[in-house]
Amino acid sequence: VQLQASGGGLVQAGGSLRLSCTVSIRTFRSYAMGWFRQAPGKEREFVAAINWSGGATSYADSVKGRFTISRDNAKNTVCLQMNSLKPEDTAVYFCAAHYGVTTTTTAENYDYWGQGTLVTVSS
Repeated sequence: VQLQASGGGLVQAGGSLRLSCTVSIRTFRSYAMGWFRQAPGKEREFVAAINWSGGATSYADSVKGRFTISRDNAKNTVCLQMNSLKPEDTAVYFCAAHYGVTTTTTAENYDYWGQGTLVTVSS
């Protein structure tokens, strides 16, 4: 199983970025998906999660109302639309796959991880 994240970059505060993660797995619908991030010197933290169908989502309080997670089961992709970005959103963002149909916010529950994509928000 491989997860390939892309879409990171440098953006000014208030701007937007869209992260994508393509998953090479035949049974993508069997997996809930999540996004986590890790800022320099900090622990990895939960950002957003989505269940197998896309019908249920979960967000960290720090991104609620600004970020939107979505998935396309026909294309084996999960996306994170990030709007109104703040300097404190600067981090490496990781997509992850959890074998199960419901969302989970706990990193230890995820079975597969991508390599991460760097998001830098300048003030």
